Amino acid sequence: MTAAWTPDPANGAELLADVEAFVRRFVAYPSDAALVAHVLWIAHTWFMDAWESTPRIAFLSPEPGSGKSRALEVSELLVPRPVHAVNTTPAYLFRKVSDPDGAPTILYDEIDTVFGPRAKDNEDVRGMLNAGHRRGATAGRCVVRGKVVETEELPAYCAVALAGLNDLPDTLMTRSVVIRMRRRAPGERIEPWRLRINAPDADKLHDRLLDWSHQTRDLVGASWPEMPTGIEDRAADVWEALLAVADVAGGTWPERARRSAVALVADSMAGAPSLGVLLLRDLKAVFAGRDKLPTETILGDLHDLDESPWADLRGKRVDARWLSRHLGKYEVASRNVRTPDGIRKGYYAGDLADPWTRYVADQEEPLRKLGETTKSDATEVVGRPPQGSATSATPLRACPHGIPGGSFPDPFVGGRLRCPECAMEAA
Repeated sequence: MTAAWTPDPANGAELLADVEAFVRRFVAYPSDAALVAHVLWIAHTWFMDAWESTPRIAFLSPEPGSGKSRALEVSELLVPRPVHAVNTTPAYLFRKVSDPDGAPTILYDEIDTVFGPRAKDNEDVRGMLNAGHRRGATAGRCVVRGKVVETEELPAYCAVALAGLNDLPDTLMTRSVVIRMRRRAPGERIEPWRLRINAPDADKLHDRLLDWSHQTRDLVGASWPEMPTGIEDRAADVWEALLAVADVAGGTWPERARRSAVALVADSMAGAPSLGVLLLRDLKAVFAGRDKLPTETILGDLHDLDESPWADLRGKRVDARWLSRHLGKYEVASRNVRTPDGIRKGYYAGDLADPWTRYVADQEEPLRKLGETTKSDATEVVGRPPQGSATSATPLRACPHGIPGGSFPDPFVGGRLRCPECAMEAA
């Protein structure tokens, strides 16, 4: 007979390990980093009053049947005041967040119907999801009572998990821990999820998380957690709460949390750039050391880039007007350019130098910093050596990409260790 669990702050590492063991029974995670992030996100929902900002967690995939909804279903039994939302009205969500008994944890499935091509009249929901990550965020509304029109401000701050196809808007992606789900391979096995069978185990974990949150409330959020090298600005806001939970839990969780942060932040940075950043990057290649080019030359070279969309963007080629409008967002305007055929409108590399420095180089420098973060760096951040980590003794060979997945163990379901960029397996 297993001894009963006794509420004790020292049991934080044990509690999170039990949550980890439970969720991985039913969800096929793409990596150990994703599993750790999900466990820490679940735990952070019990300390919402402690955070300045709460990260969204987004389970995304290119195809259905990849385990996104299952991740929300399992989470639902482990978080406080869950609201499983699908096609929910804005009024309902705002009223739930304003509940005097406490803010809910919103688990929003099929989020692609809110932001995707089928979305209709969802501006209020989008606004709440975008702004509600910050404590104190409110949504202003006009309310008609009889013949009187009054204003009211409704709270928007709450924990949110999302599941959907493809990507979210950039404003939400940068506020989220993004988990790239995928369909299970033939060799990957998980247990079937049956609420009537699995709910009792989840309820016990729910009660333990509640007890632990009461005991450690004064410790969580009391200090700013140390960030791994290269995680800063918005990424630091996203991971602050999760690292704080890991630090209070102790054991191997502070080290594992920082490794997960490095791996997932690097993965998000290595993703597809925005259309504007892609344009700037391709223009840098088009100029290739030349100080000025006429617009027609620039457009011809852009159209010839096989793996870029400029020859067929929404069904037509980009033209001079499109180029002028989009470069104007970066305060770059066309000027007269002298060519052998006379004076033409065009662009100067000197005018593009500033946006190249700010946006194109910005895609490379953080990845370089993250690639320099080693296992010893993570240990120094935590302030103590690894304590029995399941991956601490795993030998790794260098990945040619130099990204964190090649420096840190990244066990996929099935036990193989790979770099997420080149799928190189560890020795």
